[in-house]
Amino acid sequence: MADLTGKIVLITAAAQGIGRASVDAFVAAGAKVIATDINAAKLAELDGVAAVTTRVLDVLSADAVNAAVAEIGRIDVLFNCAGVVHSGAVLEMSDKDMDFAFDLNVKAQIRTIKAVLPQMLERQDGAIINMATVASSIKGVPNRAAYSISKAAVIGLTKSIASDYTTKGIRVNAICPGTVDSPSLHERWHATGDFEAAKAAFIARQPIGRIARPEEVADLAVYLAGATYTTGQIHIIDGGWTA
Repeated sequence: MADLTGKIVLITAAAQGIGRASVDAFVAAGAKVIATDINAAKLAELDGVAAVTTRVLDVLSADAVNAAVAEIGRIDVLFNCAGVVHSGAVLEMSDKDMDFAFDLNVKAQIRTIKAVLPQMLERQDGAIINMATVASSIKGVPNRAAYSISKAAVIGLTKSIASDYTTKGIRVNAICPGTVDSPSLHERWHATGDFEAAKAAFIARQPIGRIARPEEVADLAVYLAGATYTTGQIHIIDGGWTA
């Protein structure tokens, strides 16, 4: 595991799922973590954890993001983990769903990047990790129109930033998971009306024979934070789904 001793890491959507697992992984690597989320109750479960500072943050608000970054100060690593998954094909996709998917999956990442990037450029050093997915420009997945369209944009965002700022000491990469066990995934299974059948169907499409654990994605995020010769890349972690 990378040694991130002394590094300050800002993580969005840190209260549960991949974000929560990433808090633990970054702390284990020696970093100091600013754990942010809109869910104050879940975020409070991290209060008192060594090397972790919690902060309620709505990444849909540019003012809130800018204020938070100004108050935090130095940020060495930004992990954009917040996102939303909409169900439905394009004919079922409302403008409202598409707008919200872009706001949270794409524009929220742009907000945090624009807030943090100037200080990274001053130091000529910084790592940005964006959460994308294989359900994007990598692989077509049924009934995920708004999600796939917006996450494809995250890949474009990642490569754009790398193209503009790699020569200035900035490394930016995207993580593209397949199916990861999380509270939001369980909610989608429950929403089908048959939790066990939905779970079985998801597992059946995984060549590796199981759903990913959040900790496995978190370990990749830590690696990318310390990978000093890796930038502008998409990193697929999907148990062979796109093999």
